[in-house]
Amino acid sequence: MVTSTSIQERVDTYIETQSQLELLRFITCGSVDDGKSTLIGRMLYEAQMIFEDQITSLKSDSKKMGTQGGEIDFALLVDGLAAEREQGITIDVAYRFFNTDRRKFIVADTPGHEQYTRNMVTGASTADVAVILVDASQGMLSQTRRHSFIASLLGIKNVVLAVNKMDLVGYKQDVFDTIVEEYRHFSAQLNFDSVTEIPLSALNGDNVIERSDKCTWYVGPTLLSFLETIKVGQSQLELPFRFPVQWVNRPDATFRGYSGTVVSGSVKKGEQVRVLPSGEIVGVKDIVFYKDHLDHAMVDQAVTICLDREVDVSRGDVLVAADAPCEVSDQFEVSIVWLDQEPGFVGRSYWLMLGARRVSASITDIKFKYNINTFEKLSTTSMALNEIGELTISLDQPVPFEDYKSCQAMGAFVLVDRYSYSTVGAGMINFSLRRAQNVHRQALVVDKMARAQLNGHSGRVLWFTGLSGSGKSTIANGVEQVLHQRGIRTYILDGDNVRQGLNNDLGFTDADRIENIRRIAEVARLMVDAGLVVLTSFISPFRSERDMARALFEPGDFVEIYVNVSLETAEERDPKGLYRKARRGELPNFTGIDSEYEAPLTPELNLQAGELNVEQCVANVIKYI
Repeated sequence: MVTSTSIQERVDTYIETQSQLELLRFITCGSVDDGKSTLIGRMLYEAQMIFEDQITSLKSDSKKMGTQGGEIDFALLVDGLAAEREQGITIDVAYRFFNTDRRKFIVADTPGHEQYTRNMVTGASTADVAVILVDASQGMLSQTRRHSFIASLLGIKNVVLAVNKMDLVGYKQDVFDTIVEEYRHFSAQLNFDSVTEIPLSALNGDNVIERSDKCTWYVGPTLLSFLETIKVGQSQLELPFRFPVQWVNRPDATFRGYSGTVVSGSVKKGEQVRVLPSGEIVGVKDIVFYKDHLDHAMVDQAVTICLDREVDVSRGDVLVAADAPCEVSDQFEVSIVWLDQEPGFVGRSYWLMLGARRVSASITDIKFKYNINTFEKLSTTSMALNEIGELTISLDQPVPFEDYKSCQAMGAFVLVDRYSYSTVGAGMINFSLRRAQNVHRQALVVDKMARAQLNGHSGRVLWFTGLSGSGKSTIANGVEQVLHQRGIRTYILDGDNVRQGLNNDLGFTDADRIENIRRIAEVARLMVDAGLVVLTSFISPFRSERDMARALFEPGDFVEIYVNVSLETAEERDPKGLYRKARRGELPNFTGIDSEYEAPLTPELNLQAGELNVEQCVANVIKYI
């Protein structure tokens, strides 16, 4: 007779056993309709990880969808979105948990369509193994190469080449061998430690859980046995202690702790740690885990660390081993996957999110982008949706980091649009640039304040922006004459004049416009530092670049003046005949016609230049400053 006590003991034993199992994260990826969702559904079904009511629902849905002629469509277990079921494709990343007696698993089913590459990157970013499916009847496709490249880029070292739908080719060995040979030749250029080739039929279950009697020529492991036994990577426990602070925990005046997750290494009570980027060295007084107090904490544990004395520690700072700190830098070479419809350009600024730290970042150079099929490195001035490239970026402040290969949590970042807050890029730090460590600002005896005292006035930039023909140059010229008569030292940086020399190598593409404004902003900053009142007269059509320019100056030194006229008024004036040429298609990328002008949202001065004459506009500027 089975007693309730013995049942409880068995349950407790099972729970304890399961808690000790190692966790493996893996992804399935490949081209559209290679059978990724079907494979995961089959594994869940065969591993008996589906409840009876789910099986009943699955059978009903399969009959309704009719995709398998009345048989169970295992893909429906994973393809949860209505749009996915209607189209028969995976759009989002679907995560599923299951376990066997030997291991626990989290599997991410990633989309095959190129337009959903961003979702594939999300799924791959935490995976230990990539299962790359190839349809045996189709062979290798471009998405096979793309997903393999991304898996390699993201540091996945172990790959399964799952040649699926072998039932469609009669389980022929020569078909399998041909695909394997082609993939081996391709993957030799990638950074995989191992590639294991397995012939499968996810629909029929061949070599998924049990060995197939239809592939007697195959002597390798089944997919599940491979996943249960594969050894993955270097343990993060063996690396130095790293603890990004996510929250300063201060419930009352008697307690101050720093909450976060240990991303590598371990720490013990009483050990010395270093706070980065400040460099302060302090001792660990206590390690709190909810209501418990621990003697030590190790990788993947979420804890609160209390220090033995009060120091300045904020969200985004990192606690590291005192004798093995990580680097701190503000310039990096990075690999990035571009995730936004809006292209990325040199000079454009974004928010960079690295762990819990948010800093302002700008792209300083696009070294190249990859041709995924040939691995050719292509020259480019912008990053388009789903493109992968090598860039250099600069930050407005130094941040603690590790290269991505050493510690993913300390080397992975995202770029976020400053206005829409959408994620535009997912990146991996390769290394800091040497000049970031060796170039230091020189202290000058004659500084900005001394120059202002000599001039009798401080420097400032008056940044005139507006459509071509709005009157920017005319108004700026009038303002300068008044200031000059009053003994103010001034200089006008006019768009047409600057393009005669400093910027004569730039055209009028979005990328060139951004670089044009970046250079002008840097020159204007030097002139303001010299004590001049600088008047810039540029269309400067993009808010992000005007904000980038503003960020270079101290508060109050940057005055944005919007010369506000309608497009119709600007076209009526058209003093240079540019709008007529643009309408005829003779001037591509002309602002207001086929290139957008983003009007300022909160300028210091909004001049209604369509209603006021030049003298009135000049008077308004003089009154403001």
